[in-house]
Amino acid sequence: MTTNDHYLAHGPRVGIRHFTAADREEFTARARESAELHRPWLSPPADEASYDTYLRRLQEPLREGFLICEHADGRIAGYLTINNIVHGAFRCGAIGYGAFAHAAGRGLMSEGLRLVLHHAFEEMGLHRLEVNVQPANERSIALVKRAGFRLEGFSPDFLFIDGAWRDHERWAITAEMVAGKTV
Repeated sequence: MTTNDHYLAHGPRVGIRHFTAADREEFTARARESAELHRPWLSPPADEASYDTYLRRLQEPLREGFLICEHADGRIAGYLTINNIVHGAFRCGAIGYGAFAHAAGRGLMSEGLRLVLHHAFEEMGLHRLEVNVQPANERSIALVKRAGFRLEGFSPDFLFIDGAWRDHERWAITAEMVAGKTV
């Protein structure tokens, strides 16, 4: 748990902050509790060793990881990572995310995603973010649509997930598409 002064940004119900080693126990417990919700879309770290590996990867210069935490009690509601960050003329990254079961359907991820978008475009200086979503993942598609992402294409056999190469829709948003919008 954390206090509001540790947040990089905060909205009415959630704040975003970076992952820490102190989050290991809560994060992995929430991942285990949420396994059915996540299957077959994603597999967040559910044990200490995989969390530590994940945390080390988030320290790489081309990645940035955010926890989405509820203001009321500091609980982790979900997470979002920006991967494959490219600076220079491209200024782009690919995002991945997941909500935890206790927070699903409450709008907390929508609020957290908007906070991360503003942080990425304003503080990190990125111009474009992409997300790849399996076509049958209706909740994830609804999330990116609410945030203002546009559908840009279809990528067959794009990512190896849950034992098979999965097709994905490619959604993207640019700084101009969120400029002036509030959380």
